[in-house]
Amino acid sequence: MDHSPLSLFGLYSSRALAERVAERLEISLAQHEERNFEDGEHKARPLQEVRGHDAFVLATMHGDVAESANDKLCRALFFCGALKDAGAARVTAVTPYLCYARKDRRTKPNDPITTRYVAALFEAVGVDRVIAMEVHNIAAFENAFRCPTWHVDSAMLLATQFAPLLRGKNVVAVSPDAGGAKRAEQFRQALEHLLGADVGSAYMEKYRSSGIVTGTLLAGDVRGKVAVIIDDLISTGGTLLRAAQACRDAGATAVHAAATHGLFIGGAPELFTSPLLDGITVSNTVPPFRVRSDATDRLTILDASETLARAIVACHGGS
Repeated sequence: MDHSPLSLFGLYSSRALAERVAERLEISLAQHEERNFEDGEHKARPLQEVRGHDAFVLATMHGDVAESANDKLCRALFFCGALKDAGAARVTAVTPYLCYARKDRRTKPNDPITTRYVAALFEAVGVDRVIAMEVHNIAAFENAFRCPTWHVDSAMLLATQFAPLLRGKNVVAVSPDAGGAKRAEQFRQALEHLLGADVGSAYMEKYRSSGIVTGTLLAGDVRGKVAVIIDDLISTGGTLLRAAQACRDAGATAVHAAATHGLFIGGAPELFTSPLLDGITVSNTVPPFRVRSDATDRLTILDASETLARAIVACHGGS
């Protein structure tokens, strides 16, 4: 059992989510400052004593209009290093959305394995542990780091949202590719538990090469059922629309899309205008700043703060 004081810091770009997590923990955010310099360099430092503390730094690392993913990664690294230098007993990086988690393997000759390089950067500044929510590939995430990791899945968060909407209906959980089948299965099991009824499963065939996606096979029975397509993130929405089209063609009565992280690159306009989808659900690990205001009526945003707070409590209470 760890008896070190818990301090939670929220970097400025992640302040809103960090404040909600702090509320769940019934604590105040620890104070710090971030300064930008004229040449684009920056610094961040804690404004309170952290010596001997179990310090958690919440920083979600998506690019936005103010900072790139690289900027946010760099700020988080430097701040974690400053906490270690200030005497924190342990520093945990809490990354609701971890940048570069998708580049976790070689798909072409001489490809970088960027997830592993990011892991090395965290370790280089002395980070003791990394918490991430719904990464692209859990095994690759865990194997990339030499320090302990804690993966937070969103199955119950999403299932709790859908259960009251789908009670009494025939439902199937659909993965948009074979690689996400385990994620969809976790959601299926959670939803089945909440509904007290059977939930089916299906997955789409998908191959990607040089940015081109192919594959049209849908494995699983969706006819006469409500299909919920589950993914880790929504980028342009193309993958979801392919899966939605396949579900409609196979006789699904309704199709919903659900993911933890809503990047919505370019605003993902086709996603919000397509009749293939009845609704889109994401969490607030990434604010929906790219979505036009007139498109948000099809979008449901779930609060991930309680899920993250539980992970922090569990890590703080562990060894």
